[in-house]
Amino acid sequence: MEKPRNVVVSALQFACTDDVSTNVATAESLATPIHTLNPQLGHQFMTSPGQKISFLNQLVRAAHKQGANIVLIQELFEGYYFCQAQRGDFIQRAKPYKDHPTILRMQKLAKELGVVIPVSFFEEANNAHYNSIAIIDADGTDLGIYRKSHIPDGPGYEEKFYFNPGDTGFKVFHTKFAKIGVAICWDQWFPEAARAMVLQGAEILFYPTAIGSEPQDGSIDSRDHWKRVMQGHARANLVPVVASNRIGKEIIETEHGKSEITFYGNSFITGPTGEIVSIADDKEEAVLIAQFDLDNIKSMRHSWGVFRDRRPDLYKVLLTLDGNNPVR
Repeated sequence: MEKPRNVVVSALQFACTDDVSTNVATAESLATPIHTLNPQLGHQFMTSPGQKISFLNQLVRAAHKQGANIVLIQELFEGYYFCQAQRGDFIQRAKPYKDHPTILRMQKLAKELGVVIPVSFFEEANNAHYNSIAIIDADGTDLGIYRKSHIPDGPGYEEKFYFNPGDTGFKVFHTKFAKIGVAICWDQWFPEAARAMVLQGAEILFYPTAIGSEPQDGSIDSRDHWKRVMQGHARANLVPVVASNRIGKEIIETEHGKSEITFYGNSFITGPTGEIVSIADDKEEAVLIAQFDLDNIKSMRHSWGVFRDRRPDLYKVLLTLDGNNPVR
């Protein structure tokens, strides 16, 4: 009898500073344990309030100590979410994909720990700029990048000023532990993206994120809507979903004065029917852990017949914007 194909996934959550080296160190190390970690799977790891320690390196290592095979870090974790403002000086934060220092550093960490790490970064490609993610396999190999396809443009989330629409299409990456689909933040609101990745064989979907309050209207709280959308992707496609979001208040000087977003965290992991199996709160750093039997989930997915009974011949309307005229 074949051994079950179990995979342990993790989502990290922390508050960013606006210093790259501090944030990368935050994602990296726990060489000397500072916290007692519960070895049980399916819980969250939190720090006590106000502790000032080097978190990113620490959180990846904490996840690894709890058995994680794939560790998801939040969107654009190198600094503040600068898209609150339209500022030309912030474009200078972009770096080319080739020899990107944070990607190189994460390649070393992935190889050392034997874990898969998707690495979000602001990419410069000649005169184009992308919100991109590099997928680092467990031996440190860079498997390639995905460039964010859906680019938002609203108060506090003015990404169209910085990012070209991604041109990679939705991709599946064959890692040591699983075939994974990775999309970025606003992509998570589109069921077409999730379905496209699972159709190509993705066994788990990952969504690094930066989302919180709405600067123009403090009464808007999208966190439950945000979670339910991705729970729906899990249910519709019968795959686990992993979402990582930041926490903390970030204030950016804009052309109209100061803009402020309080990021609401709530990073979470769902099972293949959309059930939340691990979730963080809106204030604390966290390492979420969950284990899945991919062969068992595959059997469940096939038994439900949702991919067997698809009718692509009837879905041509999805290739239109107005329901009538195909996009050329």
